Amino acid sequence: MLAYEEIILIALLTLLASLIGTLAGFGISTIMVPVLLMIFPLPQTLLFVGIIHWFNDIWKMLLFRKGIKWKLFLAFGLPGIFTGFIGSSLSLRISQELLSRALGIFLIAYVLFITVNRKFKLSQKLSVAVSGGALTGLFAGIFGIGGEINAVALSAFNLEKAVYISTAGAISFMIDSTRIATYIAGGIRLDPSILSGFPVFIPVSLIGAMIGRKGIERIPQEKFRNFVAVFILLFGMKLLVFP
Repeated sequence: MLAYEEIILIALLTLLASLIGTLAGFGISTIMVPVLLMIFPLPQTLLFVGIIHWFNDIWKMLLFRKGIKWKLFLAFGLPGIFTGFIGSSLSLRISQELLSRALGIFLIAYVLFITVNRKFKLSQKLSVAVSGGALTGLFAGIFGIGGEINAVALSAFNLEKAVYISTAGAISFMIDSTRIATYIAGGIRLDPSILSGFPVFIPVSLIGAMIGRKGIERIPQEKFRNFVAVFILLFGMKLLVFP
């Protein structure tokens, strides 16, 4: 069994990650993976965070269900399933530090670009959505994170708040389902002591998502893209300095 103190720590971490993940549309894995690596081995960490992420995807779809843009969801999600499988298969075989820093530089550069070009908006063409979904799935599988790439693509479409959050959750749900299945098929299992904490962690993730929804309701639509950009910048700096 996990120690009482560890359950509290992981529950608080889950609450914070779910809150930020709902507000920004991404970030759960980026927050949880580095901390949990101090407690669990990498394979179990990726599977554990993947499951928490999967539940947060469900909460976002339920809480913002009226906003899902199905064409965008399919254009992102279907390529993401394929590349998520590839990334998951590669995740424990390659060095990640250099790629993490490269991703961090890209995210920072994107935020600087849209700061200078405030009216920049991607066309919602099929090719753009497919490319964004493929990159999201690949990074999610390799690093256990992919929402940052997803956020870059979706925020560049300048979507309404509910559409952005719900569509991001639906896309992530498809990709997370694939990578979790791949981890399990590859022999990764959670220790029974970890499983014992899920009756606490799952409800806590829902609470975090509900608090996040309240926060989003207070953010004006015209400021929402800038709000997301701040999180992209912060996570980009994190990946650059602490890959």
